[in-house]
Amino acid sequence: MTSAHDDSNPLSNYPVPGVPTPLPGEEERTARMKAAGIPEEYHHLTGPHGTTPLGAKMGLRYLEMSPEKMVATMPVGGNEQNVGLFHGGAHMVLAETLGSIAAILHARVNLGIDNAVVGTELGATHHRSATEGLVTATCTPINLGRQLTSHEIVMTDDAGRRLSTARMTNMILPKRG
Repeated sequence: MTSAHDDSNPLSNYPVPGVPTPLPGEEERTARMKAAGIPEEYHHLTGPHGTTPLGAKMGLRYLEMSPEKMVATMPVGGNEQNVGLFHGGAHMVLAETLGSIAAILHARVNLGIDNAVVGTELGATHHRSATEGLVTATCTPINLGRQLTSHEIVMTDDAGRRLSTARMTNMILPKRG
């Protein structure tokens, strides 16, 4: 059991702390990926959950996905801090998700290897706030190597104004033998 739903407790819809998110069956995994906008040609590359459980909870939707460019949106509503602004942590979830998936696609598609990819650095500068609408993130490579990737992730509001700029570095791990 991953949640203990209780209508009198609004926090009961959240998973039980410390219990991993259960893996979906293949039909549910495919439905989640389609709903999130992940192109079918990448379904086999997205891992056992298909979509990140955190990204799904936060409403992340992919508009474009390739090793050269990732674009996704996340709603401000439901992802605000307590004074109504899009949460800085939501910026980071959006940036890290896109940067990580872009690095995985580089390894799998461009390099033709299925090595594990791990984030080693993530930083962001926040330029302005958003209180409504969608935040759109565009992730483009700074450098795509055989061992390290670096990506810039720019987040904008509905008017196209830059909200934040993030940079992420990922390491493509060597195969363990």
